[in-house]
Amino acid sequence: MPIKRLLGTLAFTSLLAGCASHSVDPRGYDDTGMASYYGARHHGKRTASGEPFNQYGLTAAHRQLPFGSRVRVTNLANHRSVVVRINDRGPHRRGRLIDLSRAAAEKIGMLRSGTARVRVQGLSR
Repeated sequence: MPIKRLLGTLAFTSLLAGCASHSVDPRGYDDTGMASYYGARHHGKRTASGEPFNQYGLTAAHRQLPFGSRVRVTNLANHRSVVVRINDRGPHRRGRLIDLSRAAAEKIGMLRSGTARVRVQGLSR
């Protein structure tokens, strides 16, 4: 029994260490890439942070930024921007930098196209 507990503890610790190593400091974060959005199909489902996804909230998914980070996302085609809170992991599609909620995508004018080239800048909490 003690060996199982030890192995379980080691597995859990390595999992936490692995998650922590993917985290990036949001202060000074500034990157450019493709954004997409997700909405109705995911509405109400749990995000990676544990809270339910709300397509009408100003939230986003990012692979590395810590949950709770606030970022400004600017659509480079029309210069419209929105501030969102990171509460999920993703995008799960290659070549994408951030997944926005439907409401955030609407604010920056990318609902029709579904994707947009954006600049993502970390903000102070």
